[in-house]
Amino acid sequence: MQVLSFQVYKMIRLIMAAVLGMAMSTTSVLAAGNVSAGKEKAAVCAACHGADGNSLTDAFPKLAGQHEGYIVKQLMDFKSGERQNAVMAPMVANLTEQDMADLGAYFASQKTAPGAVSEDMVELGEQIYRGGNKETGVPACMACHGPNGSGVPAANWPKLASQYGSYVEMQLKAFASGDRANDPNGMMRDIAAKMSEDEIKAVSAYVFGLKP
Repeated sequence: MQVLSFQVYKMIRLIMAAVLGMAMSTTSVLAAGNVSAGKEKAAVCAACHGADGNSLTDAFPKLAGQHEGYIVKQLMDFKSGERQNAVMAPMVANLTEQDMADLGAYFASQKTAPGAVSEDMVELGEQIYRGGNKETGVPACMACHGPNGSGVPAANWPKLASQYGSYVEMQLKAFASGDRANDPNGMMRDIAAKMSEDEIKAVSAYVFGLKP
């Protein structure tokens, strides 16, 4: 209980700063997404992410059930270059804000296919996700992503439940190295940099098994 209290207190300070940063970074998103229009526009996304946003391989993240605002922000960041990705850059080059909003609305309306976690990853993964690591200053992941991995739509904190573990692991390592830097106020970079390789692997596997 002491570990969790420490982490929650620490996260309150990070959350306040992050929300302010996110509010500033998303003020330009004014369009309301249309699910039907998004479904049509998502046809080009199907090859990698699946027709309903449930990609068939862990080489590509699941978009089904992800929060609309988070999807829109990532698309905007890919287009602006704030988030670097050689595959996504040309895909978003001609997207308008309305296109992005429509895609976000469509994928958010879909149901995420469930995942599973191997038994050998449960103990450490759950420890980091729910309690963090007080000794190294790693906060509990659930403080921002929720007890069941559903995230916080209002703050654009993504849903992690049932996301491919290998994809989550890749993103955590990218944050840790600084290769991915589109997190407000460097919050994820700071957290991931404090995590050991075993912690990253375990918590990534753990969230794949969470049910939103």
